Amino acid sequence: MMGSGATCNAQRWLSIVGIGEDGVGGLSMLARELVARAALVVGGARHLELAAALIEGERLAWPSPLHQAFEQIAARRGQPVVVLASGDPFNYGVGKQLMQRFEPAEMLCVPQPSAFSLAAARLGWPLADVAQVTLHGRALEGIIRHLAPGARILALAWDGSTAAKLAALLTSRRMGRSRLTVLEAIGGPHERVRSATADAFDLSDIHPLTTIAVEVDAEPDAPVIPLTSGLADDLFEHDGQLTKHDVRAVTLSALAPKPGELLWDVGLGAGSVAIEWLLRHGSLGAIGIEARQDRADRALRNALALGAPDLRIVVGAAPMALADLEAPDAVFIGGGISEQGVFEAVWSRLKPGGRLVANVVSLEGEARLIDLFGQHGGELVRIAISQVKPVGSMHGWKPAMPVTQWRVTKP
Repeated sequence: MMGSGATCNAQRWLSIVGIGEDGVGGLSMLARELVARAALVVGGARHLELAAALIEGERLAWPSPLHQAFEQIAARRGQPVVVLASGDPFNYGVGKQLMQRFEPAEMLCVPQPSAFSLAAARLGWPLADVAQVTLHGRALEGIIRHLAPGARILALAWDGSTAAKLAALLTSRRMGRSRLTVLEAIGGPHERVRSATADAFDLSDIHPLTTIAVEVDAEPDAPVIPLTSGLADDLFEHDGQLTKHDVRAVTLSALAPKPGELLWDVGLGAGSVAIEWLLRHGSLGAIGIEARQDRADRALRNALALGAPDLRIVVGAAPMALADLEAPDAVFIGGGISEQGVFEAVWSRLKPGGRLVANVVSLEGEARLIDLFGQHGGELVRIAISQVKPVGSMHGWKPAMPVTQWRVTKP
């Protein structure tokens, strides 16, 4: 009989078992029983090899793409099925994808320590004080937002080349004195821990299953991304089509991002608003719509440089380019609200309770906002910024072109 409290039955037929580099020896009695009794065991080739001594049922190595196996798993509903995963399946593991396909009541998860937990234990780092990121299957630039003086970061590598690429990135951003500790095949018989500074990184023959620990040491002029909104304009490559930093800070405040929300940035330009939206929280999403390819390319470069590689860009003119996009929680229109059908298309797709913010500088654009304000309510705000500039041998205030901003929440 299996241990009480976690039996595999017709309701809870799908088990997700975390397995480490120590293989069968690290599995609990319950995990061993689940694997041994499974009619089907699914996992990567490495996982199946690690658990080979226990498997008596059919084996299925993950195909590519992964979801092709889900129908085969679903066909066994009611039979005992085990999915093998690395460490904690719900910590950047396959648990998320399975949860999107199957109900929680159908599943039993038996996790092991995650790679993050094992690395923190080796280094003596409290996990609560450490940024935990994955670079596996993701852009290396995603780590940039976490690079700050004194920061500690644990990053899951994509492959054996990730550490060297990360060292080069740190060095290019004037953080070459940062220490990288490479923890390979952690928890198993082939575990190896090595360290080097970024600017003198010479480690080779690195195992593909690696966690990289970074202790950031930044030079005084290193380009650290601040936590505030309204980043300096010179951080963005642009052709003049840029929401300036003071106005951008007000705009982000008006958009009021909440965890998990999606923004449409219509008239993306340099991408500054969408990028800053993404930097507010890792769960946020943003789609930029830009008619010009050169500006779309420039926005993508800005997103990578500022640590927001998840920015999705659609090249095309609104409203036609909006047709197949996921409905947004918030919309920013930085240009083109006077174009035929743009507002109507955006408003029809905006979720109830969603926010729309539009900025204009022309009289024609302002007239359009006044008309929309009369129809839909909301707030109209005039943003006027002046800066001190030289006037001969003295100084005086030079006003920038005022911006009219309309903010409205959809009922």
